[in-house]
Amino acid sequence: MQLIGHRGAPLERPENTISSFLRALELGADAVELDVHATADGIVVVHHDADLSGRAIAELTYDEVAAYVIGRDERVPTLQSVLDAIASRAIVYVEIKGDGIEYRVVDVIRRCPAPHQCSMHSFDHAMIRHARALAPELNYGILVEDRAGGDLVAQMRMAHATDLWPHQKLVDPAMVEAIHEAGGRVIAWTVNDERLARRLAAAGVDALCTDKISLMRQALSLK
Repeated sequence: MQLIGHRGAPLERPENTISSFLRALELGADAVELDVHATADGIVVVHHDADLSGRAIAELTYDEVAAYVIGRDERVPTLQSVLDAIASRAIVYVEIKGDGIEYRVVDVIRRCPAPHQCSMHSFDHAMIRHARALAPELNYGILVEDRAGGDLVAQMRMAHATDLWPHQKLVDPAMVEAIHEAGGRVIAWTVNDERLARRLAAAGVDALCTDKISLMRQALSLK
């Protein structure tokens, strides 16, 4: 069972910052999850929302984004700086948020110290399929929040992904078994309840994305 720090350790540090990712590792996370957009001048930055103070990241230069203060003194990091800091220590799951930026994300990951420690995922399955075509050697996943898109195995195969990221409400043993039989992994999100974590572990999920690393380790009796 792999535990993934959702945007790092957001209950203790500002989310999607280097200090948050490092804190997640201190708490025992096996991996971290983060979100990326690209600036107007093509720099991939780590931030959840598409805007900063009402201005679209895609319309801001990197210097403008770098001037933005998060919390007391944190800054919006570049994906490159995050990978330099932690990719050799833990797996990094990169959720692509910005439209049409997959080629930029692929380029950053390919140049990082440990590209095999990185994986990309998105709600935009076509973008993941395109990223796979650009860099078939890297790892990919798709996010799903409901079953509106139809058969989950078919969706995973169509995107050429090997990880399925379902919302926790979708997970049951039959779904996990079907994904495993198709050669995939199941990463449930965002799991912060102890009883739910134990139920999902019993169903056979491969990883949990959580805000509460310590609590999940305790709930699952992980050392």
